[in-house]
Amino acid sequence: MNKFKERMTLNPVMTFLILILLTIILSGFLNLIGFEATYNKVDIATGEYIATSESVESLLSLSGLKYIFTSTVSNFTAFTPLSMIIIVLIGIGIMEKSGFIKTTFTILTKYCKKYTITFWLVLISIIFSLVGDMGYVVMIPLAALMFSYGRRNPILGIVAVYAGLTCGSGLSIFLTAIDSEMLNYTLANANNIDANYVLGTTCFIFIMTIAVFLVAAIITIITERISVDNVAKYEFKEEKKELRIGKREYRGLIFSIAAGALYLLIFIYNIIPGLPFSGNFLDYSQEFYIDKLFSYNSFFSNGFVFIVTIFFVILGLFYGIGAKTIKNNNDFCEDLTHSLDGTGRTLILILLGSILINIFKKSNIGTVLTISLSNIIGNMSLSGLTLIIVLFLVSAISTCFQTGSVTKWAIISTTAVPAFMNNSLSPEFAQLIARFGECATLGITPLLAYFTIYLAYIEKYNQDENPISLFRTLKYQTIYSLVIGLVLVALIIGWYLIGIPIGINGTITA
Repeated sequence: MNKFKERMTLNPVMTFLILILLTIILSGFLNLIGFEATYNKVDIATGEYIATSESVESLLSLSGLKYIFTSTVSNFTAFTPLSMIIIVLIGIGIMEKSGFIKTTFTILTKYCKKYTITFWLVLISIIFSLVGDMGYVVMIPLAALMFSYGRRNPILGIVAVYAGLTCGSGLSIFLTAIDSEMLNYTLANANNIDANYVLGTTCFIFIMTIAVFLVAAIITIITERISVDNVAKYEFKEEKKELRIGKREYRGLIFSIAAGALYLLIFIYNIIPGLPFSGNFLDYSQEFYIDKLFSYNSFFSNGFVFIVTIFFVILGLFYGIGAKTIKNNNDFCEDLTHSLDGTGRTLILILLGSILINIFKKSNIGTVLTISLSNIIGNMSLSGLTLIIVLFLVSAISTCFQTGSVTKWAIISTTAVPAFMNNSLSPEFAQLIARFGECATLGITPLLAYFTIYLAYIEKYNQDENPISLFRTLKYQTIYSLVIGLVLVALIIGWYLIGIPIGINGTITA
């Protein structure tokens, strides 16, 4: 029976190859039947609508195949998850090899309850949305190590954190760079109906604050009561040996905390404007502070991965010096490469993931589907709760094929914002619903660039003789997707019925 099951289980590598082939064939078929869609594209600078048609581009052609072969290498080297995971693993490697992670996580898991550890890992994952996609390459490996040192299934930690990262991707108490860009489209569409309409950077703060903690709590409960029995089993081969923390370990912690705190103080000082020699990491070409901090041209945005890596290196290095686990430069250099050992499988998955995402984007299937779904809002006379639920569903379904928030909202907003304002609902409420819709399905699509990191780490800790299939890893997220989707819809409806503001100067009615 086990041999039959093994034969029937598709290896993730093979699954990616099949998905790539199916995308190529599907693009050829949809192009042949003339699958296309039209929408009014808004120019955020002028507010003018431009009738735009999008059609599926066939990859099942000579030009399409040429594109696949000529773009694969350059696309892979420019694929963000690749560079991010390699750089961050350098920092995590020295923290782990020096003993910093083992000491810190052992203390935390010894004195904190299981629910508390899971809740804080999930909450931190949700908060990580402030700095974009960095959370995927930081929190997934750290969660696995945290659960492992706590003598718990590391796969469970990976699943919980990935749920937090995806279900919390559209939730942020403070406006993120993505939210700011989306607001530009929201405002451009709103001003075509009301030229005096304005939007603030705190217009979502009330409902988002509730949503962040509510989602973190629900993911924790699902993890501890349901997922704990559903994920692949994990057994610790060695007997449990309690880590004895002596003077060396405490000295290492003191050294690392002091050095890390100094580094953070210098960093924080440089993102505060108005003080002597401060604010050096801000983009002063932007108007709002959130854009100065997170704009694509800011030092903070472009350099944050390396900033975090250096922070990890400092923690690991100074712990090693204090605990005398790093005695010379050779120890330091060897520790830097520790987490990069055995990453070949991860690189293969990232390569195939980058090819799938690249050709799917090139085929334009996701864009045409998003436009088609968006047109449902404009073509139907919807109002009230029906309009709210339909927008949520359109956003949720579109996210399965179009994971980019700004790109997707640039399309959906052209029908959603006018429809909401014509029904006396505010444009910011429409954007909020679209963001909540993303949270419901982002974790169950293999087209998310960082899905390969999640998949690779589950494979790394898999002890089953049978390989874990790609679809099984997505199945782990299904319960989170379903429950969080229903909870967020309920939160939206409840807020709508009560009619209280969703934030400072953020209302439900226009």
